[in-house]
Amino acid sequence: MKLGARALNRALLARQFLLERTEKTPLEVVEHLVGMQSQVPLSPYVGLWSRVNGFQPSDLAATLENRETVRIVLMRATIHLVSARDALMLRPLLKPVLDRTNFTGHNGKQIEGIDPVELAQRGRELLEEEPRTREDLGKLLKEHWPGHQATALAYAVQLLVPLAQIPPRGVWGLAPGRGAHATLNTWLGAESLPEPSITEVVSRYLRAFGPASVQDAQTWSGLTRLSEVFERLPLKRFSDENGRTLYDHEDASRPDEDTPAPPRFLPEFDNIALSHADRTRIISPGFNGSSTRGSFTVDGFFAGTWKIEKKKQAATLLIKPYQRLLKRDSAEVEAEGRRLLRFAAPMAEHSAVFEQT
Repeated sequence: MKLGARALNRALLARQFLLERTEKTPLEVVEHLVGMQSQVPLSPYVGLWSRVNGFQPSDLAATLENRETVRIVLMRATIHLVSARDALMLRPLLKPVLDRTNFTGHNGKQIEGIDPVELAQRGRELLEEEPRTREDLGKLLKEHWPGHQATALAYAVQLLVPLAQIPPRGVWGLAPGRGAHATLNTWLGAESLPEPSITEVVSRYLRAFGPASVQDAQTWSGLTRLSEVFERLPLKRFSDENGRTLYDHEDASRPDEDTPAPPRFLPEFDNIALSHADRTRIISPGFNGSSTRGSFTVDGFFAGTWKIEKKKQAATLLIKPYQRLLKRDSAEVEAEGRRLLRFAAPMAEHSAVFEQT
């Protein structure tokens, strides 16, 4: 069976809770999505606001403070917000990705000549004494390896040792601080599940991002050689418009391609735009979906970028469409944008939405 871009789009939106907001808890949604990009610390709050009915920032902040969720370097060697259980499952499985990032390219040159076992041990000792920022950790490591850059040493430890970036970083309404780290062992009491399962992870990836190809899953995770994992799962096969083989669970949601898709505002680096080798299911050819701004959708596809500017007691949402919107679409995007402003800047005396062409 062949699936076109619109059919894949509606399947993706349904599984991402972007066709209809869900009644699930933020923790349940974070687990369903197998984590959320958190390079920008507060991005998951906007991502959950667009996905969860009645979402309040305190609902997610509480999970971080209670250690039910964790901010940690995982997929593609980038910071993700994940459940505590997923941190313990994913971190050992993704070690090859983190090692590849650490020991190749620019960073590999920066730590050349250092025994990684010794570096990891020293970094672990320092972080188990007390949580430290990367800046402070780097200064202490440089005392032992004076010929190397402090930032490179600290970054290497972040990839070598399972670390959690701890609150107040990532907590809505609190001063962000400089992002202190603790070892996952001291923060959660463990560093790995007894038997972390890559088969479970791939299965869940399809639940959140499918139908998808082997290459799509590898793009999402940074891992390689996942074809044998797909073969172990009882999956249905499809093909896309270019003849690529796609896999999916038999019972997974695949709505009709004409299912209405309301406009949605998504944060910077949302995984919906970063988790497929072929991104035409969400990003129209010729448009950039990896902007450092947030993105918004029209009819299910990325249609432009947005950002909020705050000045004193005023908050303004600046919307920049890729091309002129139809009048009806423009009105719907503006209405959703005003709802976003009420969420992101509830105390602002004035809020406005402007289109930049």
